[in-house]
Amino acid sequence: MTLTGAQIFTRVLMEQGVDTLFGYPGGSVLNLYDELYKCQNKIRHVLTAHEQGACHAADGYARATGRTGVVLATSGPGATNLVTGIATAYMDSVPLVAFTGNVGTSYIGKDSFQEVFITGITMPITKHNFIVRHVEELADTMRAAFRIAQTGRKGPVLVDIPKDVTAARTEYTPAAPEPIPSRDRFTHADLEAAAALINGAKKPILYCGGGVAASGAGPLVKELMAKAGIPATYTMMAAGVLDYGDELNLGMLGMHGSFTTNKAVDEADLILAVGTRFSDRVAMNAKTFAHNARKVQIDIDASEINKNVTVDCSVVGDVSSALKELLPLIQPAQHPEWIEQIHRWQKVDYKPVDHDDRLMPHQVIGACCEMAGPEAVYVTDVGQHQMWAAQYVKHVKNRGFISSGGLGTMGFGYGAAIGAQMALGPSARVIMMTGDASFHMNLNEACTAVSNQLPIITIIFNNQVLGMVRQWQTAFYENRYSSTDPHRHTNFVKLAEGFGLKGYHCENLAQFKDAFAQALTSKGPVWIECMIDRDEKVLPMIPSGGSLEDMMMS
Repeated sequence: MTLTGAQIFTRVLMEQGVDTLFGYPGGSVLNLYDELYKCQNKIRHVLTAHEQGACHAADGYARATGRTGVVLATSGPGATNLVTGIATAYMDSVPLVAFTGNVGTSYIGKDSFQEVFITGITMPITKHNFIVRHVEELADTMRAAFRIAQTGRKGPVLVDIPKDVTAARTEYTPAAPEPIPSRDRFTHADLEAAAALINGAKKPILYCGGGVAASGAGPLVKELMAKAGIPATYTMMAAGVLDYGDELNLGMLGMHGSFTTNKAVDEADLILAVGTRFSDRVAMNAKTFAHNARKVQIDIDASEINKNVTVDCSVVGDVSSALKELLPLIQPAQHPEWIEQIHRWQKVDYKPVDHDDRLMPHQVIGACCEMAGPEAVYVTDVGQHQMWAAQYVKHVKNRGFISSGGLGTMGFGYGAAIGAQMALGPSARVIMMTGDASFHMNLNEACTAVSNQLPIITIIFNNQVLGMVRQWQTAFYENRYSSTDPHRHTNFVKLAEGFGLKGYHCENLAQFKDAFAQALTSKGPVWIECMIDRDEKVLPMIPSGGSLEDMMMS
């Protein structure tokens, strides 16, 4: 059948199983939006306040489900407003397809109104990108974009579509989505070498990264832990793949990980790194990281092997595939002396102090977890609150903790929470944790949450400063607080009411519990402002480039 490019656009989206699209219209994409109007019973379009919010929403949708998030923006500023969101997805290996409009092909290269070279701009932050210059190429290009986003190490792909391509006509032939090809490159010899090191270890540590969450390999990791008696740790990107309260779950590793976890890695004789890249927030000093240990790395991306830390053995492939074949080669084992040593470290580890008369981050998060229940999904912005959430949320489910890790994007949270809530439905409990500084970057998306009556509960940790930067200024810059006290007087309760949602102000734990209990009964979005002391720190902390000996406990 003969269709316009705009009609092909909507049909390929439906081919790929897309049911939700985030975006913002403009002149160059009006043909696409006209077709979306006609297909609104099959494809839900979510209008956000800003294209960056739309991109973060598509990202949150993908992280909450594992499916590909989709965002649509017009040319020029609409396209460039996606850049931070695309980079966020790229750094955290999130499958996302971004569609941008552009001026007609005859106007390209003439500095036309709202023309930008968006494929050039986004080349370093996408797995691949395309500009479609002929309508005959549109369907197959879109299909390739979805395939690439999910193949191997997942990530964002951009497709730029000039306006005249959306109006031109061509033959359209429907096609089913192609199977995602395997990128496993490991051999049985690779697995045997890894198993030999694991079976021979006396003080092993299993170190999980975001690849475990992306591949849904949590159950396999837990099976390996139980069979081999291996205690495990995780990066922030893998929060939720290990059960809170499991004796073998040591907690988060790295700059703001516990003393016990970092000490165990320092003393281990084997590190089994699964779906992780030894980032500088974990292996802060690559030369001294786990210096006593042999290292095995399992990762789908061959370029990550030996990039940051040199390993003794590598298995290149999907984490789930690799663990399924590795498990039969692992000998049942227990390491009682090693576990007992870890317990001794835990007894002297850092423990935050409770207070009744003022709000403490760990108490707020603890109350939130107890009242919201185990199925809640937590989304964060970036800053101190993010690290407190990573440390104290009682993680129990994969894809239950959504945060910007690699890029550290302040302003990520509200858009991502909207995407997660849209993906999971109104009965899901989505809780967004933010700081007053991060929230000022993205609170405009409150109108999106209100328009769609999304029951997102936002907890604002308000210390009235740029908390994480101030903490570094305290530790390393002799208390020179340069531009970290913005002297803002935002009334979040009144601002919430202005957006059309309910806001609460809390100064102690009793007030927070009361506000949170009321928020749990709301059918729409709620903000809860929690006043936190400006000198409250994220502890422990290992300075960038430091080692365990440099850990700060106060």
